[in-house]
Amino acid sequence: MQLKEILKDIKIARDNLKNVGKSATIFGSARFSEDNRYVKDAQKLCEGLADLGYSIITGGGGGIMQGANRGAFARARTHSVGFNIMLPFEQKSNGFLTQGAKFSAFAPRKGALIENSEIFVIFPGGFGTLDEFFEILVLVQTGFKRARIYLYDEEFYAPLMEFFRTSLLKSGAINESDLQNFKLCDSVDEILTDVRRKENE
Repeated sequence: MQLKEILKDIKIARDNLKNVGKSATIFGSARFSEDNRYVKDAQKLCEGLADLGYSIITGGGGGIMQGANRGAFARARTHSVGFNIMLPFEQKSNGFLTQGAKFSAFAPRKGALIENSEIFVIFPGGFGTLDEFFEILVLVQTGFKRARIYLYDEEFYAPLMEFFRTSLLKSGAINESDLQNFKLCDSVDEILTDVRRKENE
């Protein structure tokens, strides 16, 4: 990956984020089918967030990302943004975007997914989803970003929470306060209620 390609990606990100306004980024697996409950919940959540004036940003692919973009697209009140990436196994953009771009490298793409948003919802997913979650968590922990992070489905993330407490916290690698930088949620309504409450504070 050459520097000029990375710089090109950064320009693409800036151009696409210029007029997006306040936004929420949704992360989660691309492997779930349209009838998966998480995909349906992502759509419902993003319909609600769009009604509150949030543009929706995703990685632009299928699964959770498609559900989220579909929800924003259906409302047609805000932007439905997808930042895809060129892969050897082509990841196609979903058909529910009002704007988007395809990146050459993961790093500038991840920056674009994170830069503009103040809300992050982490649906169940694999290594990519966890990578994105930890990136945001570190930015918040170190004071480089203020954000609200929601982990969706307490049961799914229970083993990760156990690891945080029994290994990271117990060894002193993190503080108790670090575990307050995100919120576990089990329903769309729980997240939307919290977002509304924060906006009224």
